[in-house]
Amino acid sequence: MSVLIAIPARFASSRYPGKPLAGLRGASGETRSLIERSWRAALSVAGIDRVIVATDDTRIKQAAEAFGAEVVMTSPDCVNGTERCAQAHALLGGGFDIVVNLQGDAPLTPAWFIEDLVAGLRAAPQAEIATPVLRCDGATLNGFLEDRKAGRVGGTTAVFDRHNHALYFSKQVIPFTSQTYGAEVETPVFHHVGIYACRPAALAAYPDWPIGPLEQLEGLEQLRFMENGRSVLCVEVEARGRQFWELNNPEDVPKIEKMMIEMALD
Repeated sequence: MSVLIAIPARFASSRYPGKPLAGLRGASGETRSLIERSWRAALSVAGIDRVIVATDDTRIKQAAEAFGAEVVMTSPDCVNGTERCAQAHALLGGGFDIVVNLQGDAPLTPAWFIEDLVAGLRAAPQAEIATPVLRCDGATLNGFLEDRKAGRVGGTTAVFDRHNHALYFSKQVIPFTSQTYGAEVETPVFHHVGIYACRPAALAAYPDWPIGPLEQLEGLEQLRFMENGRSVLCVEVEARGRQFWELNNPEDVPKIEKMMIEMALD
């Protein structure tokens, strides 16, 4: 099955304008942009046939082509990354069996997250879309709770049924637990990793569906699938000692840089 990774990137962002071009310093001291680090993460994934950056901004296009990425220019009317990936796939002429939407704000994404995600979708022929979830340890959960107390939108959490079909995704921490957890203790909370593997028919249909109230309230694009009766398969992935965080706010830059230094990632 042929696999395309599309990295949607837009310059305009209410929380962090110009985020794809924000610099991140690695363990060696070298600074690379967020979009370049996300592209490098995509290139490290085994079994991928093509990697593209999908954007509507010439500044991102020029920066991406300068470091060697293939760029597909999409419409500024795309309201989220899934719509942008759908349009990019169509502009390429289609033909891929699986399209992976790798959000351009996750430079710490390990290759095996995507490899396991694609394998999970391949193993479930009835599933149209799959997304990874990562069980939080106490340190991660406490970080989420601290962000909420400070009024910051941090990582998204997910709940799913015994068959791994998503029940809901939220920027609030769900499910609620009154228990406190040590830094390395496993918790019942799952961090949703913002990557989606879609079959082309579901991806092509997505832009024509109306934005529902849950997607609008939460600002989470995957809820459009659920609000239109499509099941989202949650594929549990393992950290294997790797720290993971998404760049959502300017305050996340030093946090990610610290993680890169600690993990000796350049």
